[in-house]
Amino acid sequence: MKMRQAIILLLAGGVMGAAAVQAIHAQTKPPVYFIFENELMNREGYTKEYVPEAVTTIKAHGGRLLAIGKTTTFSGDPPKDSTGILVWDNMEQLEAWFNSPEYKKIRAVGEKYAKYRNFAVPGVAQ
Repeated sequence: MKMRQAIILLLAGGVMGAAAVQAIHAQTKPPVYFIFENELMNREGYTKEYVPEAVTTIKAHGGRLLAIGKTTTFSGDPPKDSTGILVWDNMEQLEAWFNSPEYKKIRAVGEKYAKYRNFAVPGVAQ
């Protein structure tokens, strides 16, 4: 009888543990991706005056750089000069960065050197 009770408790514990892990996983929201495709009018000014400060504001607001560099086009028009992907944990965090006084200030500097095309897309739960 004790062996049977031990097996039942072991199985019940395993089922409860699996349910807890599944519940925690279900609560995790997918991240939000910010894609930028900027057409540079002055690469030197953009690289020296805008990029370092923009990166500082991104990191300060919890953003992370996932990809940047030369693109490979498979169809359609190729992207502009500066293309990359940033990621935030959620849209509120991304919006807080984009609308922050620090980023607005550096964005005004960047607009002297580039035309921006930026958009956000929600991630997909895995």
